Amino acid sequence: MYSPDTTKYLIHISLSAEGVVEKPDVVGAIFGQTEGLLGEDLDLRDLQRTGRVGRIDVQITSKKGETKGEILISSSLDRAETAILAASLETIDRVGPCVSHIVVESIEDIRVSKRKMIVERAKVLLIERFDDGTIDSDELLDDVRESLRMEKIGSIGEEKVPAGPNVLESDAIIVVEGRADVLNLLRYGIKNAVAVEGTNIPKTVVDLCEKKTATAFFDGDRGGELILKELLQVVDIDFVAFSPKGKSVEDMTRKEVIKTLRNKVPVEYVRDQYFEDAAELPAELRITRGSGEELDSSGKKTRQSSSPKRTSDGTKGSLTLRDHIDDVKGHSLARFLTDDLTVVKELRPDEVEKAIETIDGTVSGLVVDRPVDQKLLDRLVWKGLSYVAAKDFKGVIKRPLSIQLLKMGT
Repeated sequence: MYSPDTTKYLIHISLSAEGVVEKPDVVGAIFGQTEGLLGEDLDLRDLQRTGRVGRIDVQITSKKGETKGEILISSSLDRAETAILAASLETIDRVGPCVSHIVVESIEDIRVSKRKMIVERAKVLLIERFDDGTIDSDELLDDVRESLRMEKIGSIGEEKVPAGPNVLESDAIIVVEGRADVLNLLRYGIKNAVAVEGTNIPKTVVDLCEKKTATAFFDGDRGGELILKELLQVVDIDFVAFSPKGKSVEDMTRKEVIKTLRNKVPVEYVRDQYFEDAAELPAELRITRGSGEELDSSGKKTRQSSSPKRTSDGTKGSLTLRDHIDDVKGHSLARFLTDDLTVVKELRPDEVEKAIETIDGTVSGLVVDRPVDQKLLDRLVWKGLSYVAAKDFKGVIKRPLSIQLLKMGT
């Protein structure tokens, strides 16, 4: 139809004739009725002979005694010359013996069309054909920082257990599952983590936990539950930090890590969840402690009491889960809490069942000064709560894995 090498414009013309005509009639009318109209420089035959105008493409159909169709003419003339040529075609008023009407519908800039095609194709090539070699400054910085953290990770004891650089000097340690967990905590500036590397707890970790305040922080899956159960049998753990269900410590974000560690609870609140019979525990682990412990100057653990945080004006500030438990225990209260430990509703313990019907998805936990039975526990699970802290759990035969049970004790 037209030469893609030289064509600049494509003239789109609509044709209608009051009778039946054929393509040779249309072509003959175009040459015959424009001859000499525009002078020698714009004579259509000469322009076509020199290649400045392409061949005339005619697409027509006849129906019910009328002929309609489209004429396409390619041009390598400039814009003004092409416009004059197109306008001259509208002077054609007969095709063969029939009255006709010719209208220039548009003049298409082929180069614009090509550019659009090039742009669209380039988009596809950019997305689908390039190897992923994008340079991200943040990723480069993270890679460099990660290599520095890799150098900081060490190993301690005869078993060479992975540990952060501050484990031996710190008064408190965080016991995690593996090397990747230690690395992730280092990423967020937590340098006192040590890994147990499986269910066979190293003696080095046991000795550290005897001397330091220890927090267990494992994955929120079945494997993490099993390691925690063994840890509680052989190690003097002080606190437990529960990961979100299905979350691995190595994959947690900074916000998730900080929130989980902030909401750690004393170990006596969770022992009953893992041991049906207290006799399974070593004698030294069956002692009921207070709500917290710290080290004295000799390295031995000493008790310290914990009370709700208060600001200078006497009002309550940001509370931890342990603070909420201490507030509720012994005061005939119940609190529904959000994920960030904001109180959604505070009520009497005997109003909990009725209130369950009205709570929404923002509630993630319940702290209640009363025993919880199987029926109430099942309703809390159905509502999607992540934990419940209660005075006791009576008649609970089926312990759901989706909810943490924290026993406040008397």
